[in-house]
Amino acid sequence: MLFRRTTLDAFACELAPVVVASDELETRVASALEKLRIPAGQLQALTGIRERRWWEEGQPLAEAAARAGKKALARAGVPVTDLGGLIYAGVCRERFEPATACRVAHFLGIQPQVLVRDISNACLGVLNGVIDLANAIELGQIRAGLVVSCESAREINERAIATLLESPTAANYRETLATFTGGSGAAAVVVTDGSYTAGRPRLEGAAARAWPARHGLCWWGLTDKHDLPIPHLAGSADLVRQTMVTDSVAVLRDGMDLGQRTWADLHATLPEWQGVVDRVVGHQVGGPHREAMLRAFRLGPDQDFSTFEHLGNMGSAALPAAVALAQDRGFLDSGRKVALLGIGSGLNCLMLGVRW
Repeated sequence: MLFRRTTLDAFACELAPVVVASDELETRVASALEKLRIPAGQLQALTGIRERRWWEEGQPLAEAAARAGKKALARAGVPVTDLGGLIYAGVCRERFEPATACRVAHFLGIQPQVLVRDISNACLGVLNGVIDLANAIELGQIRAGLVVSCESAREINERAIATLLESPTAANYRETLATFTGGSGAAAVVVTDGSYTAGRPRLEGAAARAWPARHGLCWWGLTDKHDLPIPHLAGSADLVRQTMVTDSVAVLRDGMDLGQRTWADLHATLPEWQGVVDRVVGHQVGGPHREAMLRAFRLGPDQDFSTFEHLGNMGSAALPAAVALAQDRGFLDSGRKVALLGIGSGLNCLMLGVRW
């Protein structure tokens, strides 16, 4: 995928207010860890995550996403009346229908002619939304668009804690470890045709790959009571339970395999980038993922910007939030070749080449 007219005019994030340390989570499941003979401190040691953030209970997703969207529009200098597309791209949504984007559009005051919709693709949703808007810009259909996302990890973490306490098995611990890395936050990206402000980051190319045979490595959804791994709950009044299950080892192994192939595709698409990528910002998963990525792509730690240590894995909001923070801290200088790297459950991989 090559792009000639598309700029990423602004990134913005809205961080959740409640800080939850890894030690605090371990304290809440201490009885289970004791039965499993897992020493304190393993959560941080295995993931590199010291703390993450959660929203206050009951925080509406659309409101937080709209706040991030307003910040991004203000940074970009793009009037909301100029938007031709609005995409909500979070894993977490407020209802099955209507699209959460509709409520975001209401809060933002979007005009009636705008195409408003949700896009869902696990942690790659925002990057997919950027490509969707970029394609519309390249075709001359719109001048500007906005992608927003808001993820909430509080609810699924509370359920994971309850599950581990009810059934403290090694299998449950392995499958819920990735859940405990989850953080909450909102993010937004303004995508335009470059006509608003000169010198904005320019999207030059992208590469994508899928490995659908590995779709079962990580999933999050409603589980029928008969499928629950906790025998005594099968007869309870709860018909369904929200559940997340992750094979962390296989996700890392196969995700890196897919990532290396997509990295090669990106360089084939942008041959002038071969060996001269200046900066990377990846989906924020944890320490082992970052180390494997740097090793596989032959990058130095000074080329990568990470936020997982203090924000955890914020799903689809993680990468755009990290870009917003990296830009605020001067990590993304003008003229840099910056690769935005997304690998998500599915397995899917999408990488963007952006000239800052």
